[in-house]
Amino acid sequence: MSDAPPPEPEGSSHQPTLDALEEALRASWDRDTSDDPDRWTPENPALGQCAVSALVIRAVYGGEILIATVLDRHGERTPDGHAWNRLPDGKEVDISFDQFLDGEQLATPLVTEPVIAGDPHRHRLLARRVEERLGIEIDRSRIDPR
Repeated sequence: MSDAPPPEPEGSSHQPTLDALEEALRASWDRDTSDDPDRWTPENPALGQCAVSALVIRAVYGGEILIATVLDRHGERTPDGHAWNRLPDGKEVDISFDQFLDGEQLATPLVTEPVIAGDPHRHRLLARRVEERLGIEIDRSRIDPR
């Protein structure tokens, strides 16, 4: 990741760099923010964090959320989806792809909204933790799925 911050959206007074935001997100992930809390472990902290992280990243920088079906290592479709971001400058940011430990791939993505499985407030919990770590305020009207 580049340490330069992306362009600031209108009305934004301070934005963290992508590196700082990624660090804050990763430090804020746990079982409570995962969409698969039963399988989440500290050894694979990115597991189930893609949708909530994509919502926080979009709330901070704007842009779009991309979602694709996860393919197994043989290219067969799985029931899982994966979300990541396309920033306003066109750069794609995927900080939770490392949850895939078995050669998974992604199908062609669509620009769409993530489904927040499990606790419907997980993305707000993650946003609060990121705000506290970075000393920023995330606009609540931008954090919820549209």
